[in-house]
Amino acid sequence: MAEVKVFIRGWLGYFHVADMKRTMKSWDEWLRRRFRMYIWKQWKKPRTKVANLRKLGIPADKAYQWGNSRLGYWRIAGSPVLACSITNERLAAAGYFSILNCYESLHSCD
Repeated sequence: MAEVKVFIRGWLGYFHVADMKRTMKSWDEWLRRRFRMYIWKQWKKPRTKVANLRKLGIPADKAYQWGNSRLGYWRIAGSPVLACSITNERLAAAGYFSILNCYESLHSCD
């Protein structure tokens, strides 16, 4: 996440004069989903997925259902179960750097 943060800060510093709030919001959503996909992919085995979903507060039946799903990584990353378990707040606590927040802070002094 640190490499992404450096890249985003540099990119926004260069292009901050443009009015791109809607674009920044969609990129922020895409990047959060991409990080959720990366986390899901790291868990690898269905047993690990179920156990980690249970640790994150998902009920046992839903954790088993989604942990054993054969849907693709990107599809699961957009699912309600990962949105509820790996929340934006948890991503921020893990070091996620919001593109939209940085963009808005650059535009707040205009």
